[in-house]
Amino acid sequence: MKKVYLDNASTTAIRTEVIQEMAHVMAQDYGNPSSTHSFGRNAKSVLELSRKSIAKHIKASAQEIIFTSSGTEANNWILRSAVKDLKVQRIITSKIEHHAVLHTVLVLQQEYGIQVDYVRIKPDGTIDLTDLTVLLGQDGKTLVSLMHVNNEVGTVLDLKRVAVICKEHNVLLHTDTVQSIGKTVIDVAELSIDFLVASAHKFHGPKGVGFAFIRKNSGLQPLFFGGEQEKGLRPGTEAVHQIAGMAKALELAYANLDNEKAHISGLKTHLIQQLELEFPGHAINGDAATFYNIVNVLLPFSADKTAMILFHLDMKGIAVSRGSACQSGSIRPSHVLAEMLSVDDLKKPSLRISFSHYNSLEDVDLLIEALKSIK
Repeated sequence: MKKVYLDNASTTAIRTEVIQEMAHVMAQDYGNPSSTHSFGRNAKSVLELSRKSIAKHIKASAQEIIFTSSGTEANNWILRSAVKDLKVQRIITSKIEHHAVLHTVLVLQQEYGIQVDYVRIKPDGTIDLTDLTVLLGQDGKTLVSLMHVNNEVGTVLDLKRVAVICKEHNVLLHTDTVQSIGKTVIDVAELSIDFLVASAHKFHGPKGVGFAFIRKNSGLQPLFFGGEQEKGLRPGTEAVHQIAGMAKALELAYANLDNEKAHISGLKTHLIQQLELEFPGHAINGDAATFYNIVNVLLPFSADKTAMILFHLDMKGIAVSRGSACQSGSIRPSHVLAEMLSVDDLKKPSLRISFSHYNSLEDVDLLIEALKSIK
């Protein structure tokens, strides 16, 4: 039985070249980058070359890239320091953000008494930018936190327009780009973004490493304390091999972006055509122009099929998800879909199918055949 992996919004397979890069660094450049001897200097060179490479791809300066263990850590750090150290009094976000943002904001509200406003979500899952503008009319030091590409339904934020709106109102902008970095061009030299977050395992790099773009002179302070690594903003000995792997993965992602985007877009088109043919009662959750590698589909199955659908597909060797992998152990419905669907539709099975360049048309056809056997 051929195994089919269609859960790339959850994590991605590491590219062979990335594994080779990491193995080389682990074997050859194992010094502590904070040490002054040649072993340390070699590791430090790998670290800083990786920082420059990553910065180049998003048009940042190297000093604005801070390495972290994950996107979750970076989100927690930025939001907490914005409130604690930058004296942000209000956070504007949305109810369809990743829980790394939503849960952090709720804790900060409890701890510091900040005001939290949620921008309105349109029925198609996109952010109501008119409502955002209205919310920004209030006084008080404010930070806007909105993700670039939604991890469950793939709706895309007009980041350029949001950046302009935030700049006009003189507020800070934080964006979680975990689902978009490496899959689309992001230029922080053009966009007035203050803080940006990314995670390597979403673009065919290793797990356990990510980075934050912190606009210079932001005033952000560290989340925890120890050494002076990462300009004193993120103490702890850097995972040099993982960082080198992340830099290599991002380099390859952008080198192959056009070809891989065209291939993946073709797979998405084929999937939607097959769904229309075989499941005429289905609906695509989210805006028609969702991100090119994600399809979230509401299937015309009875509610009793919902609980076991992932199990049945897994038995046929097919990996998809019903939402964020971070919530896969939860029996509660997706908080994202809860903002978009009716109570009845929320009980029916919605699947998130997410592609990478490793997928094929055969993978799509195998998924369709498996769904037909469950119907």
